[in-house]
Amino acid sequence: MAQSDAKSRALFWLRIAVSVGLLAALIHNRPDLDGAIPTEDQARTITLLSLGVAMAAFGVVLSAWRWQRVLQVYGEHVPLSRLTMHTLVGLTVSNVLPSTIGGDVVRVARLSKDIANSEVAFASVALERLTGFVALPLIGIAGFFSQPSLLSADQAWLAILISGITLGLLGAIVIVAAHPKAAGRFAEREGWVRFVGAVHIGVDKLRRSPRQAFAVLVAALCYQASVVASVALIAAAIRLPSPIAAVIAFVPAVAMVQVVPISMNGFGVREGMLIRLLGPLGVTNGQAVALGLLWGASLLLVSVAGVPAVVASRKQPAAATDDATAITPE
Repeated sequence: MAQSDAKSRALFWLRIAVSVGLLAALIHNRPDLDGAIPTEDQARTITLLSLGVAMAAFGVVLSAWRWQRVLQVYGEHVPLSRLTMHTLVGLTVSNVLPSTIGGDVVRVARLSKDIANSEVAFASVALERLTGFVALPLIGIAGFFSQPSLLSADQAWLAILISGITLGLLGAIVIVAAHPKAAGRFAEREGWVRFVGAVHIGVDKLRRSPRQAFAVLVAALCYQASVVASVALIAAAIRLPSPIAAVIAFVPAVAMVQVVPISMNGFGVREGMLIRLLGPLGVTNGQAVALGLLWGASLLLVSVAGVPAVVASRKQPAAATDDATAITPE
């Protein structure tokens, strides 16, 4: 256990170092950050930035709604308000508090207490995350369809490649999870492998119930659309010289890359990807970095709202360790 904790701490600080290094490299190239945020008509800028944060906050509710749709596949009914609080606490742990424990681990642990079923709690979070593998590429494709000329942009191929890899990875995961001789053989097992079996059960239920699968997909699309809308509002606030279709086409690719656990909350990776994708459209390095930092800042502001709930939960008597938290390292 001590060795595992030491490894988690090392990875935690390594991710911080990667983010600091990437941001330092971007800033070293002297992007015009001073001119990235307009100084005229500050009321408009503040209003749009506030709306961007509000949309990010609404995204927490949509994320919880997506989670609720997945739980209903397992026959579990948890109030949306409860799932919204769990989602917010998970964001707080991931984005605000210096911790080696991932927000998803916290969500699994909290939901396990609500439904008294750690296997379903784990599987619901895993499947909810997987929905992003299909929703984000679909939104990106919609952006290209809305303005086909974007396909001729210098870095359009990169966004398309990222979407293709994501869909391919999703397909491979679903095949393994759905196959009775792969993940299915763990459905009746004991020990930690039963969590893999629970994922198989969920995928199999979705495969047999197109109506439920459609409901989950709609919820996932709504949530991811709120993420893109939040970034679009921030882009409008700083008067980004690119069409809204470009935001719809390229932001999903950035969102897919930034979740790769090599940096802290995507800082550094997000800004670098925005420079790469939006630069050919006339967006300066300073504007791209400003967009990325403001995007990250909006998520931090929303996550801060969960601090009181985290503090309150830490004051409660410690409960017995749930084995769901033991098998889901960040």
